Amino acid sequence: MIGKGKSISHTKASMSYGWNQEKDAEIVLKEFLHGDSPAEITQEFKMLQNQNYHCSKNTLSFVISPTIDDGKKLDKSKLYNITKQFINEMKLGERQAIAFVHQDKDHKHIHLYVNRIDFKGVAYNDSFIGKRSQLAAEKVAEYMGLTTVKQVQFEKEFNLREIRTEIKRRHDLTMRQFKPKSFDDYIKAMETNKVKVIPTINNQNKLQGFRFEFQGHNLKGSEVHRNMSIGNVGKQIAGIEGAQILKGTTAGVKIAGEMVDLTPNIALKLSKFILKKVIKKAIQIGTSY
Repeated sequence: MIGKGKSISHTKASMSYGWNQEKDAEIVLKEFLHGDSPAEITQEFKMLQNQNYHCSKNTLSFVISPTIDDGKKLDKSKLYNITKQFINEMKLGERQAIAFVHQDKDHKHIHLYVNRIDFKGVAYNDSFIGKRSQLAAEKVAEYMGLTTVKQVQFEKEFNLREIRTEIKRRHDLTMRQFKPKSFDDYIKAMETNKVKVIPTINNQNKLQGFRFEFQGHNLKGSEVHRNMSIGNVGKQIAGIEGAQILKGTTAGVKIAGEMVDLTPNIALKLSKFILKKVIKKAIQIGTSY
């Protein structure tokens, strides 16, 4: 669950959005208020806000967003409990407050408006309110057994690790199966193994890297694995017997039937690697006689 909060001055306009019937808005909490419209609620807020002329942003606006899966399980009573618990965690005390749930999309979420001015005319301290709102939402989620932001982040990171591992596995399989002798061969072979390799061409029309697209994820080679930068992929291809990435003195490669230049840095690295490989092979041949 995510919590967001800020102080606002445009109470009526913001509350009108929260009360938007087109979004299937439904009131889930209403405290110390009697009005039945944004205009009436705003007037009730102002009766207290007029006691404190020093505070201009005198309404607190919050959005409380459970995960999509959690939202499907939450009825009106549970949404009320979430909102009430959030108010308690924010230490808002007894204040005028109204909350609406929006259900126009799969992502059910709560819009909460609280009078920043209490019944004594004292303004609520809104320092770091955004961070405090998130922490309050975390505590409410833990208390009610809902998914926290930390859990969502962990799942995303876990899934991303799985994706990286699978792309690397398919890369290794491609190298063993197809033994590509050029970047173009490599791209086609990876596509056979269900990974789309997208060349990154800079403004000078030079090939500077690859991105890998797999199961909805799009990652740079270096994000997948340190050995999957374009330079390292090139070295692997050049390491295959008979492979030639750079022919003669050119620093260009064919991608999808068109010639593109390598960036000077990549071309230099591959040239050095290939030269070392040639020298090493020549030495081995010489010592065998």
